[in-house]
Amino acid sequence: MLSMSQFSVEHVPVLLGEVLQWLDPRPGQVIVDGTVGGGGHALAIAQRLGPTSKLIGLDLDPAALESAGARLTGLPVELVHGNFAELPEILDQLGIAKVDGILLDLGMSSLQLADPTRGFSFSQDGPLDMRFDPSRGQPAWRLVNRLSAKTLAELIRRYGEERYSRRIAQAIVAHRQREPITTTAQLVQIIHGCVPRRQRERIDPATRTFQALRIAVNQELETLQRALHRLPECLAPGGRLAIISFHSLEDRLVKQAFASDERLEVVTRRPIRPSPREILQNPRCRSAKLRVAQAKKK
Repeated sequence: MLSMSQFSVEHVPVLLGEVLQWLDPRPGQVIVDGTVGGGGHALAIAQRLGPTSKLIGLDLDPAALESAGARLTGLPVELVHGNFAELPEILDQLGIAKVDGILLDLGMSSLQLADPTRGFSFSQDGPLDMRFDPSRGQPAWRLVNRLSAKTLAELIRRYGEERYSRRIAQAIVAHRQREPITTTAQLVQIIHGCVPRRQRERIDPATRTFQALRIAVNQELETLQRALHRLPECLAPGGRLAIISFHSLEDRLVKQAFASDERLEVVTRRPIRPSPREILQNPRCRSAKLRVAQAKKK
C-alpha cells in the first residue's frame, strides 16, 4: 500500500472555524480528535492548546496516522492507532481520567479517496477493499462475491438508501457467476448499467452503493452507536463532544443520542452547516452537519 505522504492531495478540514468556535480549545486542556485523518482539525486545535496541553489523535488507518504525524511534528500531540469507540480504554492506558473535548469527523479523508489502492473511490480503478484498517476485517470484494442477492440488496438499501438496490444486487450476482468482482471499476460498470443517470443529478450513480459497502465493511454505524454511549463518560464536567456527520443515517444517530442522554445537554439546537463559500471551495463538504453537546456540570 502506498503511504499517504506520497500523494499531493491537500487535506481540507471541514467546518474548521465552526469546530474551533464550538469546541473552544484552550491552553491547559486535553482534547481528543477521534478521527485524526490528515491532521487538519488536529493541527488547528493543537495550535490553540499550546505546549502545556495535549491533543490525542486516534485513527484506524495507519497511513492516516503517518500523514498526520508528519503534519503535527513539534506540537503537543500523541497519536494512537485505535477506534474512537474504545476511547475509555485508550485514556486509561494513557493515564488520563477525563478530557475537555472530543471531536469526531465521520467523513472520508481526501487522502483516502485519492489512493486507488484503498478502493474507496469509484472514479479510479483499484482493488475493491474499503477497509479503514487494511489489517483487520473483510474487504468489500469478499462481501460482493459471497453475500446472497437478498442480503446485498438489503445492505445497499439500508446503508446507501439506494432505490435500485435489488436491481444492483441481482446484477452483482449475475456478474460474479461469470467472473469474481475484485476491482472498483468492475463494480462501477455494474452499477452504471442498473441505475439511470438523471441529467441534473449531482452525484455519480455508484455513490450510494459504495457508501453502503464502506459502512458495512467498517461497521461504521455500530461503532458510532457504541461510541455515542461511551464517550460522554470520558468528558470532564462542561467538556464538549462535537460530531461532524455526512449522511442522514449518522446524523440521526447523533441527534437522537444527544437528545436522550441524561449526561449531556445539547449545545447546538440545529446542526451547523457549511457556508456557501466553503461549499464552493470544497464541494465534498456540502452534506456535512456539525452537532455539539456538553457534559452536564455536577
